[in-house]
Amino acid sequence: MSEHQHDADCGCGEDHEHEEHVFIIANDEGEEREMVMVYTFESEDMMYAVLLDRQDPEQDGVIFRVEEENEEAFLVGIEDDEEWNRVQAIYEEIANTENGEQ
Repeated sequence: MSEHQHDADCGCGEDHEHEEHVFIIANDEGEEREMVMVYTFESEDMMYAVLLDRQDPEQDGVIFRVEEENEEAFLVGIEDDEEWNRVQAIYEEIANTENGEQ
């Protein structure tokens, strides 16, 4: 996973397919939503992924920690408040920089 965001016209110049990483995520009420991974970043030697609701991309993204086991990656919810505050602040800084709001 890389920090490069791919979309239909990303203009990256690479000759590759633009592949969506789609996950089915259940919320606290048990409702399942299709979520698309749109961004990854690292903090304190851990990888994090930002997912957006495929049906409502204007809704706020959700951040998960990416963990690997036996060469397979999976998403883990962030339950520690300190970790959550840290990664949320990092993502907000990244989002502001990409939107030109430094």
